[in-house]
Amino acid sequence: MRRWRRGVLSRICALARRRRVRFTHKAVRELAELGLDEEDGRDVLATLAGADSAGRVRSEISGEWMYVFKPVVGSMLIYMKVVLRADCIVVSFHEEGHGDGDEGSE
Repeated sequence: MRRWRRGVLSRICALARRRRVRFTHKAVRELAELGLDEEDGRDVLATLAGADSAGRVRSEISGEWMYVFKPVVGSMLIYMKVVLRADCIVVSFHEEGHGDGDEGSE
């Protein structure tokens, strides 16, 4: 596992367990399209594993790292982008192959 992943994953899971997660309007819409709500999204974040990591990309707008995860939820492969600040911010949460999941990642 890349050096940064362990710390990032630990922090995301801890923030999710403490309910310190915010979702962008776009992510809330995407959750709803999957039949999920914010509580479901927090549950997914709280149980992420190293195998779910798909790298990271830099935001073209803020320059921040956006951490990419591809967990399986039910029978769907989900694409998620997460930014870490004081809270965990979910930027994108949709089924893989739909939306903005085609960027290159590290």
